[in-house]
Amino acid sequence: MQTKPFRIGTRGSPLALAQANETRARLMAAHGLPEEMFEIVVLTTKGDRITDRSLAEIGGKGLFTEELELKLASGELDIAVHSAKDMPSKLPDGLHLSAFLPREDIRDVVIGRSAPRLIELPQGATVGSSSLRRQALIRRMRPDIKVVTFRGLVDTRLRKLQEGQVDATLLALAGLKRLGKVGVLTEILAPEEFPPAPAQGAICIESRIGDARTAELVAAVNDPLTFDTVSCERAFLAALDGSCRTPIAGYAICEGDHLKFSGLVLTPDGRKEHSVEIEGNRRDATALGHLAGTEIREKAGTIFFDDWS
Repeated sequence: MQTKPFRIGTRGSPLALAQANETRARLMAAHGLPEEMFEIVVLTTKGDRITDRSLAEIGGKGLFTEELELKLASGELDIAVHSAKDMPSKLPDGLHLSAFLPREDIRDVVIGRSAPRLIELPQGATVGSSSLRRQALIRRMRPDIKVVTFRGLVDTRLRKLQEGQVDATLLALAGLKRLGKVGVLTEILAPEEFPPAPAQGAICIESRIGDARTAELVAAVNDPLTFDTVSCERAFLAALDGSCRTPIAGYAICEGDHLKFSGLVLTPDGRKEHSVEIEGNRRDATALGHLAGTEIREKAGTIFFDDWS
């Protein structure tokens, strides 16, 4: 019988806390446990502390997870809750993504000040985004637009937008939904035209490999559909050795036992790209994602990847 609270590690941003609270609520409901059986432990990561430079400049996606993973590996946390798209394709030894909550909307949105839609922004407008994928897709759609690095919490970005620092910014619809801020968006971008980051919209639970008690705990809240689609997308990312230095997009859709994956890799200026589509049985989700990544690597060639990595 568990007597001490399960310790849930999270970053301290409003979005991270919303995700941790959703995870706790689902675990409470699944196991019939009271709130006091789950302690939310808030940690500040290097990615939170350094907000004046792009992630690519300061070390990559792991900057949002390292502190949490150290305490998870040491046993000071039982689980860590993350935005799945923030997770590096390779995790530290002894840790794994053991569960995914039901996925939110995968799409990106525009919050426009000068015009509501990306295509309608004035010639030479400035758009703020910290994502190399979004930057490359914006440049592909509107080569005239000036794209600037735009980091910080959602409220910080919205404030900068209102102050006139940029004409528009892009965010994930899932995050706005979880924060109750959908009313600020001015355009929802179709994934066929503006594909999302692999694992966008998914909350993942990270835990220690071989921890049977925790495995049993989180299995009750795992969503098999999200697990399969995100596993496919992360396998695609891993096959490309993807990081925040590379503009990579990709998403999987399941209908019954059938899975379809679409992937895209671009140069940062948005002028060159390679895409892939692959279909197969959902039980082969990880293998399909890896195959798609391998196919793109073969299409693009090593020199092409070296040019943008």
